[in-house]
Amino acid sequence: MSPMKSQNVSRVVLASGAGAVLAATVLLYLPEFLEREAPARPPGPVERAASAAHAGAPAALPDLTALIGDRERWLRGHPGDAPSWAALGAAYAERAVRLGDARDLPRAERALNRSLAELPAARGNVDAQLGLGTLAAARGDWKGAKEWGERVRKAAPRRWDAYPLLVEAYNGLGELPAAREALEGLEKLRGGAAVRGLAAEVYRDRGWREDADATALDAAALAVTDEEKAAAYARLGRFSWERGEPAEALERYGTALRFVPDHGPALAGRARALAALGRTREARREWRAALDRQPLPEYLLEAGELAEALGLDGDAAAAYERLRSGDGAPGSAEVVLGLLDADHGAPAAAVARLRAAWAKGHRSPAVADALGWALYRSGKAEEALPYARRAVDEGPRSAPFTYHLGEVERALGRTGPARRHLEEALRIHPAFSPLHAPRAEAALAELGEPDPEAVPKDAIVKDAPPKDTTSKGSAPEGAVPAGRAAAG
Repeated sequence: MSPMKSQNVSRVVLASGAGAVLAATVLLYLPEFLEREAPARPPGPVERAASAAHAGAPAALPDLTALIGDRERWLRGHPGDAPSWAALGAAYAERAVRLGDARDLPRAERALNRSLAELPAARGNVDAQLGLGTLAAARGDWKGAKEWGERVRKAAPRRWDAYPLLVEAYNGLGELPAAREALEGLEKLRGGAAVRGLAAEVYRDRGWREDADATALDAAALAVTDEEKAAAYARLGRFSWERGEPAEALERYGTALRFVPDHGPALAGRARALAALGRTREARREWRAALDRQPLPEYLLEAGELAEALGLDGDAAAAYERLRSGDGAPGSAEVVLGLLDADHGAPAAAVARLRAAWAKGHRSPAVADALGWALYRSGKAEEALPYARRAVDEGPRSAPFTYHLGEVERALGRTGPARRHLEEALRIHPAFSPLHAPRAEAALAELGEPDPEAVPKDAIVKDAPPKDTTSKGSAPEGAVPAGRAAAG
């Protein structure tokens, strides 16, 4: 589903880099397609979509649309077919995430509820329950996604497609050990490109960069369909970008686009990398293509900030207004909207939005970072500090997170830690944002060289939000497949 998450190294680190895979895994099995004898002709789009779902792989969008049309036609004549209602609902949920179109979400809910009406959960309708979990994740309702996923795991412990949903839900709630446990459960039941890709995302989220890249390479090697290969190489491109290697990222995104020429995440990744390489005219063209294909909230924010950095205030304002209007937000866009308001005119509204998310249990590193930044932008740096620290301590090795922490510390007069974190942000990625990387450089210049006789001011903050204390060094021994050396 959602991604999970969507996935990029914009200022938003979505818990979801695996969202499209999650939606695909609950497209269910459509037995009338998969149990028939292999057709003499090559499989058509509906069969391809059903096969992708069975493998836990993303279906090509035209195939997904064909599957939706096929199920709609079938159900007009067979309205009591509970599995087909569940398959249709899951397909609607995936299309909503993949296209950034919220209109499919109520359709998904109606289809899934109809499935349960025809075959209640108590009589074994696991498919509809899994679909409702996917729908909850598409809406950013991590608690609901967790509850549905756990129901399915309890009712059918060997239904492997419940586990990706649980990984995403626990990540969204900031329950990182539980997310890793769900991944371990999945790996005992299933392998393949989708599972390796999800493992790579989990390792990346914990800051285990070498393990993440090695596992992502495994996923690319195991990918079978063009859509699966495009997703794998787009992931590799994002990991290169996050390491501050835009040229390598551009190459990997280019590989993804050779498999699927209009692949939304790869188009957005190319735009990001081109901007970092100073090729801003090409970057703006790629952003337009990405937004035409998949107008996700994080893409709108990034495209707007590139325009703002180039002095194109009208284009920036148009992107921000499109984001505020809800265009391209199929589910929860709380982090993106919080960052938009924090940096572009309404920090108090950002604080209110993100406090509400935190109160709902949405305590991922991304939410912690955004809430800390919104508090800082509202003039509440002391209150912001524990959230900013939590994001850096628990999240991926992120230039935006580290930059935000450095600015909070600078506002509090903690010049030593501020200097270290601003320097680190620029080491991680010197061009992490066309708008904010130059601000990080200016802040560092303003701090000047350290005074060798100064006493560091870095007091311990009391009453910080509770945090996971798991090490960020590397994945547990044995997490990367045997025979695979971690990429350097």
